[in-house]
Amino acid sequence: MKAWITKYALTKGIIEIEGRISDNFPSMFCFKRGVGYYEETAHGEGKDWHRTKESALARAEEMRIAKLKSLDKQMKKIAALKFE
Repeated sequence: MKAWITKYALTKGIIEIEGRISDNFPSMFCFKRGVGYYEETAHGEGKDWHRTKESALARAEEMRIAKLKSLDKQMKKIAALKFE
């Protein structure tokens, strides 16, 4: 099954990968990034992994906007500091 991983969207981008849904946890997607690598997991369908590219793009955009808001808040906090 193909899925799109957004767990690392802000650092590594959206990862398109083949894998499987966990037998024990239906909201967990299991995948390997290369030959010989251990199996990784992404938890929460719609949060860390997606069945469609469109859903992954929408989630990545939400993450980007949230990060920009957080950075703006940090900038304002640092700009308000006064050293005497």
